[in-house]
Amino acid sequence: MPKVGMEPVRRKALVDAALRVIGDHGSLAVTMSDIARQAGVSPALAHHYFGSKEQLLIETIRSLLRQLRSDTVAALKAAKTPRERLSAVFRVSFHADQFAPETIAAWLAFYAEAQRSEETRRFLVIYASRLRSNLLADLKALLPADAAERIAEGAAAMIDGLYIRQSLKSAPIGIEASIALTEDYLNALLSTTSPKDK
Repeated sequence: MPKVGMEPVRRKALVDAALRVIGDHGSLAVTMSDIARQAGVSPALAHHYFGSKEQLLIETIRSLLRQLRSDTVAALKAAKTPRERLSAVFRVSFHADQFAPETIAAWLAFYAEAQRSEETRRFLVIYASRLRSNLLADLKALLPADAAERIAEGAAAMIDGLYIRQSLKSAPIGIEASIALTEDYLNALLSTTSPKDK
């Protein structure tokens, strides 16, 4: 019988282990035994906490999204201006935790799974909507709505594209270089787009 009070600790250990195992494999073709072994628990205990591998994988996506949301909220609160808030979104997107090789591999595996799983697709749509919303809110404070929409879409695509590039181990790009590229993109468009009328 599990020790009282250990459930949150074990559940987190299993989610963290799932992220590492998926990252190592580069796909969701992992077993509950693989994940349990990585977490240092028995497969039976993993099933006790999550019921199935699919439920553990869904909780892993939720965990990634919760962490990303928490980091984003904190970064946005610390920023003072719309332009600083845009930079904060970029920094959070390429934060070391989010840009770790196993995290990138897991995100890509979840994108592949979204072609088959409606629940996985739904979570990835939530991620994309939050990113777009965070960018758009501050771009609309600086630019007319149509320009803000276009630049938000481009910046979001650039962030996602840099994740894909990072996953290609033959052409990796680091955190600072990724931030610099997105900042350069935004600065170039801000300098050539008419600002919002005051």
